[in-house]
Amino acid sequence: MHVPDGFINAPTSVATGVVAAGAVAVSLRGARRELDERTAPLAGLVAAFIFAVQMLNFPVAAGTSGHLLGGALAAILVGPCTGVLCVSVVLLMQGILFADGGLTALGVNITDMAIVTTVVAYAVFRALVKVLPRTRRSVTGAAFVAALLSVPVSALAFTALYAVGGTTDVSIGKVATAMVGVHVLIGIGEAVITSLTVGAVLAVRPDLVHGARDLHRPLKLRVNGELVDAPGTVPVPVAARSTRKVWATGLAASLLLAGFVSFYASASPDGLEKVAADHGIDDKAEEHAAAGSPLADYGVKDVDDSRLSGGLAGVIGVGVTVVAGSGVFWAVRRRRSGSVPASPADVSV
Repeated sequence: MHVPDGFINAPTSVATGVVAAGAVAVSLRGARRELDERTAPLAGLVAAFIFAVQMLNFPVAAGTSGHLLGGALAAILVGPCTGVLCVSVVLLMQGILFADGGLTALGVNITDMAIVTTVVAYAVFRALVKVLPRTRRSVTGAAFVAALLSVPVSALAFTALYAVGGTTDVSIGKVATAMVGVHVLIGIGEAVITSLTVGAVLAVRPDLVHGARDLHRPLKLRVNGELVDAPGTVPVPVAARSTRKVWATGLAASLLLAGFVSFYASASPDGLEKVAADHGIDDKAEEHAAAGSPLADYGVKDVDDSRLSGGLAGVIGVGVTVVAGSGVFWAVRRRRSGSVPASPADVSV
């Protein structure tokens, strides 16, 4: 759902840029509370994984494809504030290096794909886990529903922005119907990818899933009228457990998806591109400012073999995203460590 240059007028683009900048600033502060020594490097990996999976367009209807947005996945794995930053890093890398999503529309894309999807998904997820049984299946089920709903809501958010600042005269009602219809189907794919990924991490390292941190509470016993933890039920500290295996596995999977599996992705236009073409939204689309980038359109310039060109671009994208994301999150974590006294939970034993 990457919005290109020319779809939204300048005043609305500027306004969404201000909203995006404010949300990123708030998220930087919030991420300090969400990240610790174990999860800070994994946040960069989550961004790289989202970049890789977004290259895998899957068919959803005749002549239409979809791809992961990633807000729900990031929010559940590393927290909502960190999730906004993860998707924002991905969008920034895609816009600057790969000419995917307009640079003047960066505020629109961050508002729609990073903020809306993350906030909606995490709100739905938290509401569901509060009422469902406290099990891993409940977490993956809640992740499925949250991801599913986040995509059509994002489509509605784009439609609302287009109603305010669209550059062509089209029927907003028809656009809304078309956007929601196709993005409900895309949401199913988003939900499957999100729940499978969350379930896979839960199976090996549930302590690394932000949305499942309070999954198992200690058994309480009433002693002399007071509730105390039952013997043997106090959680074992996990701060000292290494995340290297998870990080290496996740990076390898991301490189495989972007460098090899992406060659088999659907070549059909995604939901927004299809609706834009069908309803005349793309009449005033502008050429991307980074159209001359050596990596534009997810291919390496002057590499003639399409499989090799796309694979190299994907590998480079994963590498750049994981470095950029990890740098941001390590900086956030270090700032927290330097400004906030360490709590007992932050100390390895």
